Amino acid sequence: MQLKNDLLLRAAKGEPVERTPVWLMRQAGRILPEYRAVRDSVSGFIELAQTPELAAEVTIQPVDLLGVDAAIIFSDILVIPEAMGLPYEMVEKKGPFFPETIKSASDLNNLRIANGTDDLRYVIDAIRITKKALNGRVPLIGFAGAPWTIFAYMIEGSGSKTFSKARAMLYTEPVLSHKLLQMITYSTINYLKAQIVAGVNLVQVFDSWAGILPPDQYMEFSLPYISQICDAIHDVPKTVFAKGAFFAREEMAQLNCETIGLDWNMGIEESRKKIGPNKTLQGNLDPAALYGSRKQVEEATIVMMEKFKGCRHIANLGHGVYPDIDPEMVKIFIQTVKDYR
Repeated sequence: MQLKNDLLLRAAKGEPVERTPVWLMRQAGRILPEYRAVRDSVSGFIELAQTPELAAEVTIQPVDLLGVDAAIIFSDILVIPEAMGLPYEMVEKKGPFFPETIKSASDLNNLRIANGTDDLRYVIDAIRITKKALNGRVPLIGFAGAPWTIFAYMIEGSGSKTFSKARAMLYTEPVLSHKLLQMITYSTINYLKAQIVAGVNLVQVFDSWAGILPPDQYMEFSLPYISQICDAIHDVPKTVFAKGAFFAREEMAQLNCETIGLDWNMGIEESRKKIGPNKTLQGNLDPAALYGSRKQVEEATIVMMEKFKGCRHIANLGHGVYPDIDPEMVKIFIQTVKDYR
């Protein structure tokens, strides 16, 4: 299907664009009353994500209501451990929780490599429904968590300020760690390939907990697995977003991907020097800037855009939009990017 708006894909590939494309991480979510109404109609996040028609509906909402240049399929990075045999729960106001975790090598015997199609059928069905409903208006982004980030949850069992159990595992059980990371990597490749077959136009790998590792461990236990994923995906552009991995920007420049996402702590000019001209940069306004007044949001957005001027760029925040931000401020951010020349 021919896309009516292909700005995102052209920007990712480094092709000429009339203006900078813009979308937001976590754009399909709690900032929108319309999303909350859909979520309130079911038992919670997991049922919403596992109901393809509803997942498609909330995926498309930001396109209709905010005017973004791309939709991103409504799902969660933790569907991969569940597909591998380690189910999770989503606890209201607390986040994900795994009743069982990986503690020893014998626990790996209870896991399988996900095929990404049959065991995540609800995501694949949601993609197909979304693609049909979008009717080529904008690209659809697929995504998955980076293996280290998924590993961290599978060992820790929940979110954490330190992920000390997961980090300890890298020191005390490196063989087990590499084996599990490889299983997650194969599962993720299968999953992203299934998303592409279903119709996504671009994929993003989220390494949400990249920044809690020291550089040497990041180079051993995260980046090689992200590299495997990038090398295995050929049919659509790829974006890697590694929050906090400021120390790995030069190494990320060597990844077989088109776009590197910057968090709001990564200097734009410094990042361009470290990453070079051959990657598109995505980001990276501080999400908290959207708590400001209309004038402050406009000014902060223009300052960001000026710093990216002359570079391959996809406008976004430096992390996901916070749930209590006024949707009107999000619209101002988006419109300011669209008006910028």
